[in-house]
Amino acid sequence: MSALKQTLTTEAKAIGFAKIGVCRPTDIAEAGARLHAFVAAGHHGQMEWLADRIEWRSDPSALWPEAKSMIMLADLYTPNHDPLAILQEKSRAAISVYAQNKDYHDVVKKRLKRLGRWLLEQAGEDHQIKVFVDTAPVMEKPLAQAAGLGWQGKSTILIEPKRGTWSFLANIVTTLDLPPGEAVKDRCGSCTRCIDSCPTQAINAPYQLDARRCIAYLTIEHAGSIPLKYRRAIGDRLYGCDECLDVCPWNKWAQATEELKFQARDWPPLIEMLDWNETQFKQHMVGSPMRRLKLGRFKRNICVVLGNLGDRQAIPMLEKYSRHADAMIAEHAQWALQQIRETSIVL
Repeated sequence: MSALKQTLTTEAKAIGFAKIGVCRPTDIAEAGARLHAFVAAGHHGQMEWLADRIEWRSDPSALWPEAKSMIMLADLYTPNHDPLAILQEKSRAAISVYAQNKDYHDVVKKRLKRLGRWLLEQAGEDHQIKVFVDTAPVMEKPLAQAAGLGWQGKSTILIEPKRGTWSFLANIVTTLDLPPGEAVKDRCGSCTRCIDSCPTQAINAPYQLDARRCIAYLTIEHAGSIPLKYRRAIGDRLYGCDECLDVCPWNKWAQATEELKFQARDWPPLIEMLDWNETQFKQHMVGSPMRRLKLGRFKRNICVVLGNLGDRQAIPMLEKYSRHADAMIAEHAQWALQQIRETSIVL
């Protein structure tokens, strides 16, 4: 199987994957224990899918007992611009780098299926595979570390020695018995940049994240009103947050992605997007991961950003939505109006 693993590595890189490694389904017992503690503490917030089938997540061998190998792959989406650059236009907002264009699930899945078909052709019909891109109840980051792709940093993000923090993860589960790689050792050392940079102190200790405080969670996963104590910290972030990824010093070796579908596209001004109806939202969000927000949470986030940007040109539109039938949207529009008016008084 060593020869097959070598040709698999060559084929994966030819298809476009940056790195590939192999581990056993049983290689993440310690990470499974951490997941149980994370959920028991309630740090997963409203993400009940993390608690559901937790036994499968903490032990991939329970998901598919016949599987012998987890093939882990990394696909780069490193930005070709500074994600934390100060925006000069108040009508714009920050979108997490991974969501600035096409949905990575669709892009990476096509490559993964192609690699899976190639593997079956090489291995023969006696073997089986299952392919996943962030869709199976497995812990991709600990598995990637066990397979030798990188290590989970203090932010809990996977860090690759020569590629930094900007990677999508995918995996092929197979009945093939491939030689496993060696786990990568933690190289964070005494660095605490990710912890220090977190706007809401969601990284409450090295390697520990309270998702309920995380801006990515609050703007994407959280349903309903965003807690008042976090709204100012959200700043100009419309969808997600990249602070802990961008400040990692290991990014100095990262090369910008060549995949055009991951490179940033232009989005309309916030005031215009706030007035979208359901049809316009769906039309603009075709192929975008932001479509998962649905229109209500999208408008909620826009209101928060407009309030933080303090753009008085947004007042008429916010006044309109302060009377919206959706109580959540109306509440956030009212909050935004208050922020803009208080800022104007101070100035």
